Parts: sequence; structure tokens; C-alpha cells
Amino acid sequence: MGKEKTATERDAPAPQGWSSVFAHADAVDVVLMVLGLLGAVGDGMSTPLRLFISSRIANDFGSGPNQRQQLGSRINENVRNILWLALASWFTAFLEGYCWARTADRQASRMRTRYLRAVLRQDVEFFDLKSSGSTSEVVTSVSNDSLVVQDALSEKVPNFLVNVSLFISCYAVGFALMWQLTLVALPSVLLLVVPGFMYARVLVGLARRVRDQYARPGALAAQAVSSARTVYSFVAETRIMAHFSSALEESARLGVKQGLAKGLALGSNGISYLISAFNFWYSSRLVMYHGYPGGAPFAVCGCLIIGGISLGTALSNVKYFSDAVTAAERVLEMIRRVPKIDTDAGEMLDNVAGEVEFKNVEFSYPSRPESPIFVSFSLRVPAGRTVALVGSSGSGKSTAIALLQRFYDPSAGEVALDGVDIRRLRLKWLRSQMGLVSQEPALFATSVRENILFGKEDATEEEIVAAAKAANAHSFISQLPQGYDTQVGERGIQISGGQKQRIAIARAIVKSPKILLLDEATSALDTKSERVVQEALELASMGRTTIVIAHRLSTIRNADMIAVIQSGEVKELASHDELIADDNSIYSSLVHLQQTSEAMVIGGAGSNAFADVAQSSNHSISKKFSSVGESPSARSMADTREDDNTTDTKQKLPVPSFKRLLMLNAPEWKYALIGSLSAALFGGISPLFAYGMGSMFSVYFLTDHDEIKAKTRMYALLFIGIGVASFLLNVGQHYNFGAMGEYLTKRVREQMLTKILTFEIGWFDRVDNSSGAICSQLANDANVVRSLVGDRMALVIQTISAVLISGALGVVIAWRLALVMIAVQPLVIVGFYTRRVLLKSMSKKSTLAQSESSKLAAEAVSNFRTISSFSSQDRVLRLFGQAQDGPRKEGIRQSWYAGLILGTTTCLMACTWALDFWYGGKLMAEGRISNKALFQTFMILVSTGRVIAEAGTMTTDLAKGADAVASVFAVLDRETEIDPDSPDGYKPKKLSGDIEIRGVDFVYPSRPDVLIFKSFSLSIQPGKSMAIVGQSGSGKSTIIGLIERFYDPLKGVVKIDGRDIKTYNLRALRQHIGLVSQEPTLFSGTIRENIMYGTETATEAGWRMQQDLPMRTISLAASKMGMTRGVESKVLSCQEVRSSVLPSLVPS
Repeated sequence: MGKEKTATERDAPAPQGWSSVFAHADAVDVVLMVLGLLGAVGDGMSTPLRLFISSRIANDFGSGPNQRQQLGSRINENVRNILWLALASWFTAFLEGYCWARTADRQASRMRTRYLRAVLRQDVEFFDLKSSGSTSEVVTSVSNDSLVVQDALSEKVPNFLVNVSLFISCYAVGFALMWQLTLVALPSVLLLVVPGFMYARVLVGLARRVRDQYARPGALAAQAVSSARTVYSFVAETRIMAHFSSALEESARLGVKQGLAKGLALGSNGISYLISAFNFWYSSRLVMYHGYPGGAPFAVCGCLIIGGISLGTALSNVKYFSDAVTAAERVLEMIRRVPKIDTDAGEMLDNVAGEVEFKNVEFSYPSRPESPIFVSFSLRVPAGRTVALVGSSGSGKSTAIALLQRFYDPSAGEVALDGVDIRRLRLKWLRSQMGLVSQEPALFATSVRENILFGKEDATEEEIVAAAKAANAHSFISQLPQGYDTQVGERGIQISGGQKQRIAIARAIVKSPKILLLDEATSALDTKSERVVQEALELASMGRTTIVIAHRLSTIRNADMIAVIQSGEVKELASHDELIADDNSIYSSLVHLQQTSEAMVIGGAGSNAFADVAQSSNHSISKKFSSVGESPSARSMADTREDDNTTDTKQKLPVPSFKRLLMLNAPEWKYALIGSLSAALFGGISPLFAYGMGSMFSVYFLTDHDEIKAKTRMYALLFIGIGVASFLLNVGQHYNFGAMGEYLTKRVREQMLTKILTFEIGWFDRVDNSSGAICSQLANDANVVRSLVGDRMALVIQTISAVLISGALGVVIAWRLALVMIAVQPLVIVGFYTRRVLLKSMSKKSTLAQSESSKLAAEAVSNFRTISSFSSQDRVLRLFGQAQDGPRKEGIRQSWYAGLILGTTTCLMACTWALDFWYGGKLMAEGRISNKALFQTFMILVSTGRVIAEAGTMTTDLAKGADAVASVFAVLDRETEIDPDSPDGYKPKKLSGDIEIRGVDFVYPSRPDVLIFKSFSLSIQPGKSMAIVGQSGSGKSTIIGLIERFYDPLKGVVKIDGRDIKTYNLRALRQHIGLVSQEPTLFSGTIRENIMYGTETATEAGWRMQQDLPMRTISLAASKMGMTRGVESKVLSCQEVRSSVLPSLVPS
């Protein structure tokens, strides 16, 4: 028996902290991380070792004019030592770059797969209790969360390790050269560490709150995009955007707080300048009274300063670590959640006869435990017999099938197969004995053949064709452009509803199950197809236990038994003839009610009957929107070109304009002004401090103690001022740029969704589109843009300011040495630029891989019941893995490139030191510069190299940011082919309802080679009802799509009240059209809010106008489904409402 877990055991929280980030590492990853750790440690040690060698060179520089003859030879020897060190640093930096990039890719890929596997392992109860954004949450975790962790492992962790190693090794060199100074300075480290830890706690808490809040607008966007036709038909774009903007407002507020906290955290690094003031003063005392050479303070003070800065730099990664921990914890929480119904344990029967029995079952849905569905429900289905379940909506017909498939467990009683409680059976094996055709068939975005193979993975071609023929599907499949290899699109959007249903039936038949479950299996078929498929299903039922749910009672006439369910019990159980013979039976009254309803519909009188049987009778006249049905499809915004005919050829997006991006931030010009000024001034901090350091080093070689004391005091005060200014400028720039980034993110997401909701339906229909991809793009692009403006723009301004100031000071002080040092800086810049180009390429491939995997994940969660029913979790995971195979192989090559380029760049930086010291010594030997000028120029321009190197760490974000900005503007610049709100369009006050379609030729943009209409004409008189019948795929729903102007015809005209529909303001026109599709969409909120969805202002007066018989009918339907608050009851989404009646009534 599957092991039952308590709620505490099942929902035990995942481990907290960094263990969650590394939870997906295997033995190879451990080796890579160890090697990467060694490389990062070695990379960090290279700088203090260079300083150690440099202290000897400094002693030579300060030796005085009497030692100039020996100066050249001594400097050459130490320069060679630096070159050997440069070679070693290349190797360690290579290990750092390659190993961390490689293990990050491996662990992130494994994380995505494990997360999706865990999601697919969950029971249906888990999704019932989740919010309407469950699909959006999965997309976020698969794409954004995994990218956050991957970025932390590939870049932030090694950066942190390098700086920690740098900090430790700097102090080790300090103790080796001047232990007194290092010992005295050591306690000051606490002044850097304590504020860092304090702000880290604040940042972690804020990051979690921001992440949780960030999911709310994501869920709203997912609903709007996946239900674009419903939003369009009810002209609800304004309402959607109002809710979306309100959700974004709170996200922006929390984000601004996060920017302030970051500014305070980084501003605390200014303490290091105050510490330096003390260190330089104490060094002067040691030189004067303890006989230390002047070169020792040069190395030790440099080590202490760099060590302090490196500690601050290491702490700057805290924000990214907190984000990574939050993301990893959320993923692990899902991975480690054990479902109540365990899929891996249980028995398997040797022989299955197929007898099914419900024994005194009691059950209520977990989301509504106060509303019982079954009370002492008992039913026995003999092996090989057909039993039909009949009853009103909410009576529990579909619930019986859900219990049999063990989507849920009963709260009392048992469900047995061949006398064995199904809770003792292995779940995957149990479901393999059943074939399900549900009321709303779920197809996957792959070929017809692959969809049928979901029923039986190892089916032969003959078996596939035979199953298709049995389902009356072979004929239309053969006529598709690529036959069985035709792609059906996400949720089967490329084919009609009847065609989808027949493929779903073939999928169940090919499985050859012992038990056949038919939940409205023929509801979407036209009369002719229904009759043929019904015969095929009856043939397929022979020798199998079959449970049928059918609202159209004529289709269950031949069932061996009919069970009438009411009030959670089986009230009647007999054959059709026995039940119909009793005029007082419930079944007999249902049959008479349906016959009356059908007569009213055929006679054009319409019907307001509430019963399921009456509502479902309309299915014989109108199927679901075929190619215009509800589908969560949206185009991957990496490609927003206008070419309708070629969906697989990607055009390169134009280079984005950063100026244009800043113009979107124009309302925040005050923040921009203060932030830019703060960043520019902060850029001068480093060269000013370097100037003071160089000057101070020359002081140590003076012989007059009074002069040493006076100048030491002056420079110490300078350093104190620099420290205070650094704190204030850090807070100023990060708070203001943070506010800019958050408000820009809000504006970008608003404008993108607003723009998307103006695009024609054909844009959503393209085969490579999905709601998962578009929601992921809405979240990720805006997030990257925020980082670009909020974090990277400040760094760019700092870098430019520092380079200009440093270059000017160097040229003024010692122009010969400055020109040489400036000349070699491009070597470092080229190295980091090459890395930027590499990472930009990696960014594109990563984005593409995430789009594909996000699409698969969203589709898997949306079709969770179908996947569970067919036990297709492994198949989905294989498809998911295949989507990542190409990017994974590319990632291996990119890791090599990253290691080589990082190693080369690090080596070049060390080589420039060797060149600078060699040429500086040469100039000193020739008497062209003083040691003071040499120290000042060297420190100023070396600090510039460090600034450029630090700026190089933002290349990943710049690469991603450029692609994100291009993607954003590609969407914003796209012109819709059908303008929904043309200012020149006619806005009717009232319509009579005269419809004329004349001479129309039409093909769907996504299938231009399949002609739907040729010279089609139709006229509908005002006030008249017209029933449109025809085979599946004949174009019935296309007519509705043309009237709603979801599409424009290639030729001909569609007129309403004598006017070409193209001359209307489309939103004004749609306000006069009411649409109810077979698969209606409800949005999160109350039933009342959904009823008022199509109004611009849901006033009380407007609500009272709705209080008629249909409203009371809806209240009654809600009560029967356990929604005790009637129309004030909350619904999650259309997929979460199990009865088909309520969602169908609400939109009407």
C-alpha cells in the first residue's frame, strides 16, 4: 500500500540556507567545485603575492640616487618573478572560470528536471489547493529561479571566493612583513563584517517578500494571455490592466526598499577608508621608530586596503546569494514534498478481469471539505460490462472516475479493482489498466502521431492507424498537410475541437485498456461523426469494463446498466428500458426534460433550462471554437517578426537603443539626476584615494620625522573625508537607481502587456507560441531591464568617471609613465570585452533553452490530469531533457571559452604590473621622474585597471540586458494587423444584428495552405436564430471568429448592420456581442465579478439589471457545487471548476 503521510511530513519545509543551492550537485559537480574553489583561492592569492614582490621593488625605488646603477638589475629580477606569478595566475583563473561555469550549467539543468519531475509527481489535491497561478509558478521556477541559481553559481560564488581568498592572503602577507600593523588592524575587520551581516539579513527578508509579491502580477498576466479571446470578446483589456497595475505597485514599493538596503550595505564599505587612515598613521610610527623599510608599508597597507575592499566586494554578493537561496528553497520545497498519494509504492495484480466496485464511499473535494460530494456511495460494475452514470451537474459523475483513477482518495469507504482496494495497488500500474477520454481533451504541442503514442509508447504504425480509424480520425488526419506528422499546436490549437476529441479517443483505444472511461467522449462531435465514433466506442467497449458519462442520454441507451446519481448516492440502477418504463423514475424525468429542451432549440425558441442535459444538447449544434478556441498560446517574444508564413526562421532583433530605454524612465528624472551625480562623484573616490596612497608611500622614505608626521596627518584626514563621502554617495546612487529600476520595470511590464493585448489573434496562434514563454518573457525581460538600469547603469557611470579622472591625474603627474600604462590598459579591456561577447552568445542560447523548457513545463502542468491518467510523466521528462540537450552541449564549449578568457585576462593584468615597474624603474634610473611621482602615477592608474576589471564583472548582465531591451522594444514596436481601438472606427450606440458574410475566402494565418472558406456567403436576419451544422473542421467556429473579427478574410467582406466590419471601432463593436464557447474561461475572483467582467464599470445598478432568472439559476448551480455564498463565491479559474454548467452560464 502506498505510504500515507501526515500533513506535517508531506509539507516539511526544505532545508534553509546555502545547502539548498548546492542540493543538486553530484560527484562530478563536487569535483568541479573543489577545483573551482582551488582556482578561485589561487586567483585571490595572486594579488597579495604581487604586492609582496612589489614591496622589494618599492624599497629599490626609495633607495635614493646613490643606488641608481644597481636599480635596473634588481628591478629586472623582481619583474621576472612577477611574470612567473602571472603564468600561475592564468592557470588558477582558468580553473575558476571553467569549473564554476560548467558545474552551474549542470546543476541548474538538473534542478529544472527535478523540479518538473516533482511537480508531475504530485497528486491532484495539491493543485486544487494551489492558487490560480500554479502554472505561472511552475514557469517561474523552471526558468527564472533556475537562472538565478545558475548565475549565482557561475559568477557570484567564484567572485565571492576570490575576494575571501584575497582578504585572507592579504592579511597573511601583512603578518609576514609587518606583524604589528597587521595585528593592530585585524580587529577593524569587524567594522566591515558586522554591518554586512546585518544588511544581509534585511536583504534576504526583502528578497523573499519581493519574490512572493512578484508572482501576483505574473499570475494575472498568465490568465490574460492564455484567455486572450475571452478578454477580447468582452472588451476587458482595461479591467485586466487595472488589476495588473495594482499588483505591480506593491512590487515596486518593496523593490525601492531593497535598493535603499543595498545602498546602506555597500556604503558601509566606506569604513575601510577610515581604517586606512589609521593604518597609514600607525605605519609611519613603525617606520620612524622600529626601523621598517619604506617598501613594507607599501605592500602591507596595500594588502590591508585591498583586503578590506575585497571583503566589502564579497559582501556585495549577498543580495545575489539571498535571491539564489530564496529561489533554491522554493524549488526544493516542491522537490521534497511527498504527495499524499504516493506514485511509487504498491502491488500489481497478475490478472485483471476489470471488476470495479465503490463500497460506501464518502468524499468531498479538499478545496471544499465542507461540501460532501458522496455520502455512502456504492456501485458495482461487473467485469466486461458497460455502466453509464447519469445525474445533474455536481452530482459526482466525474468524481467517480477521478476516484477510480485515484486522483483522490475517499475519506471513508473504498474503491476496489477485482476486489482489491486500489490504495494497495501501484498507482502507475493501476492507471495503465485504464483508458480515459475526457470532456475537454488535452493534446500536447507535438505531432498527431506523438499524441496518440501518449496512450501507448511502443505502439506500431499499424496500431496507430488502426486506433485512428476506430476513432473516425484517420480520414481527416490523412488530409492534414503532413498527415500523422502534422503539429497540432499548444493544446491542439491548430485543429478543430471535434478533431481533437477523435485524436484523444484514438489515444485511449491504442492503449487497449481493461477499463474504458468515457467522460463526454463524443460531446464535441457533429451528428455524423458522433454516430460513427459512438459505434467505434461501443465496439471498443466489448470485453472491457466501461464507465460512460454522457449528458446526451441517447448515447447511453445501449449501456448494460445506468446508474442515476443524486445527493451523493446511487438512487437508481437498471437498464435503459427498465428505467424509462417507470414514469416516476428520476431517469425518465431527465429523458423527458432533454427531449423537450432539444425540441425547443430545434424550433428556435431557445431554452433557459439549467439541467446539464439541456445545456449539453446545444453541443450537437455548436462545438467549441476550433482554431479560435481558448488557448494559452502566445508567441515567444524573442521573435516578433511579421512573417506569418515562416515561423522557424528567426530574424536578428535590431540593436536596442539605450537612450530610448532611458526615455521610458523620463518621469523619474529627479532620481536619475541625483543617482547619476552620486555615481559620477563616487567614481572619483578610487583615483583620489590612490593619489593619497601614492603620496603616502613616498613619505615613508623621508628622513625628517617632523615632515613625516605633518604629511601623515594631512593624508589621514583626506582618507577620513573619502570614507564619509563614499558612504553618502553609495546610499544616494543605489537608492535612486533602485527606484528608477523598479518604476521602469513596472512601466515596461504594463506597456508590454497592454501592447500584447492589442495584437490580433493570429499572433497568438503561431505554432511556436505559448503562454509559458510569454509569461516567462514578461517576467525575465523586465527583471533584466531593472538590473540594467538599477545596478549596471550606476557602475557604468562610476567607471567612466574613474577612468577620466585617473587618466588626467596620471598624465599631469608623470606623462611618460602614464602613457605607457594607459597604452597597455586596452589589453585588459579587450580581454573583458571578448568575455562580454562570449557571454552575450551564451545569454541568447540560455534564453532560447529556457523558452522551450518553460513552454514544456507550462503545458505539462496545464494538462496535469491527462499526463497522470496516462502515466506519461517519464515521457514528458524525456521531452524536457531533449529540449535541453543542445544548449547543454553548447554550455560545455562556452565553459572552456570562459576559463580561457578569464585566465588570459588575469594573466594580462599581472603582466602590466611587470611592465609598469620595469619602465618606471628605467625612468627613475635615468632621473626623469621622482619616486613620489612614480608611486602616485602607479597607484592611480592601477586603481583604474581594477575599476575596469570590476566593471567587467557586469558583462553577463549587459549581455542579457541588451537582449532583453531588444525583445521589449520588438514587442512595443510591433504594429497589430487588426487595430482593436482605431480612433477613426465607427462606434455604434446600438445594433440591430443584421449579419452578412459575402464571398469570403479564408485560411488561418498559422495554416496558410489549408483553405477553410472559398467564396463563402451567409446572411443572418436581425432577431433571428441560426444553427450552423457541419463536420468537425468545416468552419463553423470560423464564422464566429470572423464576426468577432478575430481574423480578417483574404477576400470578401463581413458586414454588420450593412457596414463593413473593418470600418468599426472593434472594441465598441464587441461590446454589442455576447459569446459563450464550449470551453468557457473564468478568472480568479467571485462569480459576480466574472459576470460583470464584460462591463467597463461594474456598478450596483448594472448588477441589479442582471438579477433575473439566469442569475438565480447561477446561484442555484453554485449552491449545488458547494459554493455556499452563491454568486459571491470565489472561483480560481475555469480549469478548477469541475462542472461544465457553471462556467458556461457565467459568461452569458
